[in-house]
This record gives sequence, C-alpha cells and structure tokens, in this order.
Amino acid sequence: MAALIDVILPVFFVIGFGYLAVWKGYFSDAGVDGLMKFTQNFAIPCLLFRAISTLDLQQNFDLLLLGSFYAGAFTGFLAGLLGARYIFGRDWEDSVAIGFCCLFSNSLLLGLPITERAYGATALESNYAIIAIHSPFCYGIGITAMEIARNRGAALTALPAKVLRAMFQNALIIGIALGFVVNLSGVPAPAVLTDALDLIARAALPAALFGLGGVLYRYRPEGDMRTIIYVVAVSLVVHPAVVWALAQAGGLGIAGTRSAMLTAAMAPGVNAYIFANMYGRARRVAASSVLLATGLSILTVWGWLAVLP
Repeated sequence: MAALIDVILPVFFVIGFGYLAVWKGYFSDAGVDGLMKFTQNFAIPCLLFRAISTLDLQQNFDLLLLGSFYAGAFTGFLAGLLGARYIFGRDWEDSVAIGFCCLFSNSLLLGLPITERAYGATALESNYAIIAIHSPFCYGIGITAMEIARNRGAALTALPAKVLRAMFQNALIIGIALGFVVNLSGVPAPAVLTDALDLIARAALPAALFGLGGVLYRYRPEGDMRTIIYVVAVSLVVHPAVVWALAQAGGLGIAGTRSAMLTAAMAPGVNAYIFANMYGRARRVAASSVLLATGLSILTVWGWLAVLP
C-alpha cells in the first residue's frame, strides 16, 4: 500500500489534475497543445541531452539490460501485430499500428517519475540507457514495418533514407544524439549553458504529466473494445513479464532489473497515437488504448513494484 500512496498516486494525481482542468474548461485545448509542444520539443530534449551527456556509458550500457528490455518490447510488437491480423482480422497496416501500441511504452512521462519516486534519482541511469535508444528502436521498427505493409511487392530501396529522415526530425532523438556527441567527445559544455538547460529540464516531467492528463481527456474509449483490451494486456502484462523472465535468466542486477521492468510496465505513450495518426491507421484503438492502459497501470505497476526486489 505504501508503494501505491507514496510512489504511484502522486504521479497520477498530476495527470488527473491536467485531465480535470481540461474537462472543466480551466485549461484550453490550445493550452494543452502548447504545453505538450514545449515539453516534447524543448524541455524533455534538454533533460535527455543533460542525462546522456553525463552518463557513464561503459557502466550503464549493459547489453543484458538492453537485450532484456528490447526483446520484451519486440515480443510485444509481434504479439500486437499478429494478434491484430489473425485474431481480430485487421489488415496489415492497421496491424502494424496496433503492434506499435504494444511496442512503445511510456518510458519518459511515466517510467522516469515512477522509478525516481520508487528508488531515487540515482536509479534513473539505467532508465536513461534504455531511453537513449527507445525512440530510434521503436520508430525504426514501426516505420519499416508500415512501409513494407504499404508497399508490398514494390522496391524498398528508399526505405532506409525514409526511416532515418523521419527519426531525425524528432526533437527527442536530436537531444539524445547531441548528448552522445558531448559525452563521447569529452568536451565539457559551458556551465552557464548547462545551468540554463537544467532550469528548463526541471520543468519537463511535471509539465509533461499535467499536459498528458489534458491529452488523455480527448481519447475517450469508443468501440473496438476487444482489440483495445488485448493491446492493454500485452502492454501491461506480456511486455514486463518477458523482461522479468529474461532479466532473471540472464542474472541482470537489481538496479537494471528495476529500471527495465518499470519501463516495460508503463502504458503505451502518446507516441502510439501519434504514429497511428501519422499513417491514418487504427487511430481509435491507439487513442483508447493509451487512455485505458494509463488508468489501469495504477494497479498493474503497483503489482510489479511488489514483485521487484
């Protein structure tokens, strides 16, 4: 019960405040869009830049950590893709979008604050190692699969360039890439610049959580409930269960297991809807899955915290 009250509920209360503010008209849709644009295009990239630029890459880029997490993520993608196609009879393009929902856990807006509240700020280094390749990995798989589904039988020689172009138009990936440049070059950034970036970064998570509540208000569930429940089950149960099994089998340390498990146990991020909307496929399933899984993750994360050492 302490984990629920001390770790999980404060994070979801901030989301709830944002949801309530938009529902009651205290905060406009335009305000939510502006807030999310600030957090996703500026504040969170600053946070990731600072985290990656100072991260001990040799210590934290553990192949077992990354292998456990991303094998679980890819298992979720395959379960979503094949389940949508062969259980629910969706076409291949819809199935890719649904698979992406099962692939892209909310590593930033939920994974970071819940891990920090559960285990402290020092526990986030493994989270940052996962996040450093999260967007490139997920978008690389999603865009590649969707382009193959859309262009079956056609030449795919332009596919690598299209995937890279789409990824490097993402501010989060740019922030991560610049962090790696500073880290690997060994050239320290001026203190006045890092202090300014830290000021922006400190606003990232609370502002993003409040904005996420406003975004979720738009995504009220509508139809396709069997498919939505399937996505929620894969995201909140299958993905973390696979990560747990692989981490235990491989002997991953306690810190890495905590970060990998909690990141895997998060609901699909808003990027799941953004991807579906980008291609005009399975938007209702994506939007409703984000909303329902975010609400249910209050209970499932509580359960996973009880399992973790």
